[in-house]
Amino acid sequence: MPAAALFVLLLLGPAVCVSAGEVVGQPAPDFALRSLQGDNMRLSEHLGDVVLINFWATWCGPCRQEMPLLDEIYSKYRRAGLVLFSVNIDEADNLAAAKEMADTLKISYPVLVDARKDVSRAYQASTMPLTVLIDREGVVRYVSEGYKVGYEVRYTDKLRELLNE
Repeated sequence: MPAAALFVLLLLGPAVCVSAGEVVGQPAPDFALRSLQGDNMRLSEHLGDVVLINFWATWCGPCRQEMPLLDEIYSKYRRAGLVLFSVNIDEADNLAAAKEMADTLKISYPVLVDARKDVSRAYQASTMPLTVLIDREGVVRYVSEGYKVGYEVRYTDKLRELLNE
């Protein structure tokens, strides 16, 4: 392997190899973000609850497919202690499109805005959508990158486990 290629691999390797799954078992990075409705939401205020965070963008087709399914899960489990934060990572000048998408899909859970991408970086959200489950102690217990039909069943199974702990 030429030295230049090895140098590039060494330089880029850590950035390329880092995945969101590496946060599993770690304390969930705290954050405070404003919702599209104007409320400030802070993760640490929900210790004692099971939290599902879903990172998404308006340009993401699988996000559009997944969001109504997450709304069904939220409607079913919110009284059992589920908190769901939807974190939009679009640029600040695209918030109208994010609001329109959430309204069109009739999303009932809070949609938070991460235009500076600080929170998505903390959770290593490089694939959209990214779904993170956090237990009542504030520890990341499950991460799912991307979405395919049926993933919502896995979320529900993991969620039930966490709600019953």
